[in-house]
Amino acid sequence: MKHLLKLLDLSSEEIFSILDLADQLKYENKHDIPHPLLAGKTLGMIFQKSSTRTRVSFETGMYQLGGHALFLSSKELQIGRGEPVQDTARVLSRYLNGIMIRTFAQQEVEDLAKYGSIPVINGLTDFCHPCQVLADLMTIREKFGSFSGLKMCFIGDGYNMANSLIVGGLKAGMSVSVATPLTHRPDGSVLAFASGYGDMFKITDSPMEAAAGADIVITDTWASMGMEDEKEERIKAFAGYQVDDSLMAAANPGAMVQHCLPAYRGQEITEKVFEEHAAEIFEEAENRLHAQKAVMVKLMKSE
Repeated sequence: MKHLLKLLDLSSEEIFSILDLADQLKYENKHDIPHPLLAGKTLGMIFQKSSTRTRVSFETGMYQLGGHALFLSSKELQIGRGEPVQDTARVLSRYLNGIMIRTFAQQEVEDLAKYGSIPVINGLTDFCHPCQVLADLMTIREKFGSFSGLKMCFIGDGYNMANSLIVGGLKAGMSVSVATPLTHRPDGSVLAFASGYGDMFKITDSPMEAAAGADIVITDTWASMGMEDEKEERIKAFAGYQVDDSLMAAANPGAMVQHCLPAYRGQEITEKVFEEHAAEIFEEAENRLHAQKAVMVKLMKSE
């Protein structure tokens, strides 16, 4: 594993290896056991999309690993004034030990990896959100002990979270069901990948059908960053796709709820369901720190 660009690039074994290391680092963190595995290393963090969890977790993670993180706003970089991505990649490769980028186009992340000579981590694009889904998988395994026999469902927009959850869930060995409106399906390349898993994957426009017998129910905001102008239109498009008591009743008893945050209570999830599952949701948020630390160690630690 040279980069983390998208979960489609990783094998199941690579995903499990990241999760195992994340578990170890979380244990050490909870017991105040230092792990300066990236002492002297520097991570550049490029942000073209704003962030709470991504910035704080990566910056804190690098500090806990003994390294240093640099916040690089696109407004302050030459890339924001039109410098080609390939030139930025080659320059930063001479200063840094790794790059994390949170941006719009997946191709920009791919180009950074192509032209640079250091590891690149995708902190989020319009296509996928691999770091978030690694944290989701970590949280699911913590609750259930393994992925065997589990059904995960996603309710909402077939956007970056849905794309990564489908890939991550199937590669982890779970069955995956997705409910989206016909007009908001996941990416075609992801659906092509999922088709290879036969009955383990199902897509529908019925939230109740997707949630039936689910052990994990996951949702996300209906209007992601860059879609603010479509908010009212999307509220109409996703009417009926709310995670509420009736939908949870279709899932298995004791089903867990995950949400990548920020959550808009009263839209994709009710206040009641959110608060009933808040412990799980904020454990998921914490696990961003541990999962990303594992990714950085895998990519940036000198052997």
